[in-house]
Amino acid sequence: MSRDAFSRDPQDPREASSPRSARQDNPDRSRPRKDANTRGETGARQQSRDDREIDKPLDAQSSAERDYYVRDRAYRLRDSEIHSMKEIGKFRVIRAHDLAQYAYDGDRERMEGDLRRLKREALVTEETLEISQKKTLRVVTLTKAGHRLLERTSQLPDDQAIYHGLLKSREANHDADLYRLYQKETARIERSGGRPVRVILDYEIKRNLNRDLALLGPEKDDPDRKAEVAEKHGLAVVNGKIPVPDMRVEYEDAEFLLQHVDLELATREYRPRSLAEKAKAGFAIYGRAEDAPRLRRILDERELTREILTL
Repeated sequence: MSRDAFSRDPQDPREASSPRSARQDNPDRSRPRKDANTRGETGARQQSRDDREIDKPLDAQSSAERDYYVRDRAYRLRDSEIHSMKEIGKFRVIRAHDLAQYAYDGDRERMEGDLRRLKREALVTEETLEISQKKTLRVVTLTKAGHRLLERTSQLPDDQAIYHGLLKSREANHDADLYRLYQKETARIERSGGRPVRVILDYEIKRNLNRDLALLGPEKDDPDRKAEVAEKHGLAVVNGKIPVPDMRVEYEDAEFLLQHVDLELATREYRPRSLAEKAKAGFAIYGRAEDAPRLRRILDERELTREILTL
């Protein structure tokens, strides 16, 4: 549920780890590769293809156990448990049902076993939230200790933010669906020969964007200067504001070039003007099946041809 660039959140106790790379400042910059200067050569292209195979998450279903040391603590964890922690950390909060479906290929019993062990080690926590009078939502998040383990043992790339804890339970229903949205979009990317590289949530995008807008000082209201900052972050100015997506997925396409797609999960509560601005900003817009007809109607009334993809 993203806001425009000037929307600010209170101090976030989740303490998302700050990426140590400047890639966010230039969304079109490629990640470093051994073949960066010889990408056109046959041998280099094969090396990049080999690297792609190596990067595949082979640990997702493994029950092999390894020791991890953080300060004076030692943890003995399965590869599948580490994989789950990495998935949870990248997305802040995930529905338990979706974690079982995508991280365990639908093996719910196996997921439950891993979660029990992770909760016993105080690395993850789960909550059951009431989202309506008749419906509850079971979600999982990292604890501070889980966050620390991933960060101290370098389980994710330096430029991948890691989150822990649940800050706004009223937004959890929306935020927990971002993992499923990511799975839908990356399946499309992979069908086209691409490979996902990094997930960037709205908090990270807004933090970097607001930092650069603040540096403008008295020029922050200058339309041209604002447009320059928006372009630097791969965004656009719409009606004087800079819409920010719920999530950005950076990926390597079939030609090994770094691309990105901005994703928005729209709901029935979206105001028509806000939805129109997201469409004009060029975001790929997803909606839940029950919300999609209303969202399409809003865009049709405003003569916008942006497709509403079903989550």
